Amino acid sequence: MNLSFFNLALAGYLLAGIFYFIQDVFSRQKTGIPILPGKKQLFAKSAAILLSMGFIFHTLYIIIRWQKSGHFPAVGMYEALVFSLWAVALVYFILKKAYQLEFLKIPLSLLAAIGLAYASTLDQSLKPLLPALKSNWLIIHVSSYCLSYGALLLSFISSAMYLLFSPKKNASTTDRLDSLSYKLVLFAFPFLTLGLTTGAVWAKKAWGSYWSWDPKETFALTTWLVYALYLHLRLTKNWQGRKSALLNLIGFFCVLFTFFGVNYLFKGLHSYL
Repeated sequence: MNLSFFNLALAGYLLAGIFYFIQDVFSRQKTGIPILPGKKQLFAKSAAILLSMGFIFHTLYIIIRWQKSGHFPAVGMYEALVFSLWAVALVYFILKKAYQLEFLKIPLSLLAAIGLAYASTLDQSLKPLLPALKSNWLIIHVSSYCLSYGALLLSFISSAMYLLFSPKKNASTTDRLDSLSYKLVLFAFPFLTLGLTTGAVWAKKAWGSYWSWDPKETFALTTWLVYALYLHLRLTKNWQGRKSALLNLIGFFCVLFTFFGVNYLFKGLHSYL
């Protein structure tokens, strides 16, 4: 199928990341290169437009693929990755003002571009949907997981920044990163739970059993338990700071293994995903 919108989305994200980076460099450092304040604003505004256009083209590509394939475009590694990256950007735009996520604009833009670049190397062919996947549960199940993964990725970045910069930054900055990581996990956890439960209901319909200890199911449950533990310790034991950030990183490594590792290392009921 025509990849014009895909390529435009990739270009938009990449250029946004570059422009944001240039603007950030000139704002924070004395580079010795003369640049007018208006130019800094121009870089920032251009980057914001490019990021928004990247997301719009990304959305159009998903809609067109949905129309051409005749099914929700989140089946197989290629579609799942493209849709998940879209969900990350969606979560960013939804929560940007409320959670003050503006500082994540550079990693978001560049990760989206790198992710789409990697996706372009995968099998992009349109294939008929297998019988077990012909269900409305596909949309609910996959969308829930992708929205949760989008928020958890942003939370992971916040925790990683906390661990990297906590010795160098003032307490207010590190406290903000710690609090943001927690808020993003709180946002993601209901979607993570919905993804797990709808998956069990769908499995009953498709395979006759709510739970089969399939590798994908097992590691999805492991991921849920890690984040449940994170929230439990945060709420009841007042875990904050470094310990909380490290557990958050472990949780996201579980997400990555569930999303990528299981597909490549194990065979099971979800192998066609």
